[in-house]
Amino acid sequence: MNTIHPTAVLDGDIRMGDGNVIGAFVVITGPVVIGDGNFIGSGAIIGAPPEVRDFPHAGRDESRTGAARPAGVVIGDRTVVREQAQIHQGWQRATTVGDDAFIMNQAYVAHDVQLARAVTVAGGVRLAGHVVVGDGANIGLGALVHQRRTIGAGAMVGMGAVVTRDVPAYAKAYGSPARVRDVNRRGAEAAGLSVEQIESLRERFADALGSSVVEGRDPI
Repeated sequence: MNTIHPTAVLDGDIRMGDGNVIGAFVVITGPVVIGDGNFIGSGAIIGAPPEVRDFPHAGRDESRTGAARPAGVVIGDRTVVREQAQIHQGWQRATTVGDDAFIMNQAYVAHDVQLARAVTVAGGVRLAGHVVVGDGANIGLGALVHQRRTIGAGAMVGMGAVVTRDVPAYAKAYGSPARVRDVNRRGAEAAGLSVEQIESLRERFADALGSSVVEGRDPI
């Protein structure tokens, strides 16, 4: 029921649903749970140990490898993980990728990250440990997100942004460091917000910036 390329390496406790496609030279190390209908592109790495200095690593910490067990990776249904993307094991809780996510090539999803439903992570994005991303959020090409930051549902982070503070739901943020610039109207409309709710958000973000947002401007 699953299509697994003969060069893929699957090791440890891996539980998989149906209809998944696992590409060439993929490496999956359990504990990992994968739902149904997912695509994992060639060279992707899922389930490498969490990048935590004190976490036991085989070889360096041969006598300690049994002292800690990674918290796992959980991937939902209909998610795409493109070529050479990396999703690391959880440390304090499972690293989670929700249904209908789209993780593009060479993206990095660190330990304990929580991606909700229909999140888009563009190529080269780096999500540090414990980052939380809400439903339908979109993180642009090459953006960097500091550990323990939250990106709200329906938000848009512009390409190359450096996110050092939380990004509110349905906000549009970009720059280095990233700042909220406007409402992500597309994300808000997709979530079913009314015109009145969107305008209320625009006013709130403008007040937070101390200046008016520019009607109709879309610099991303």
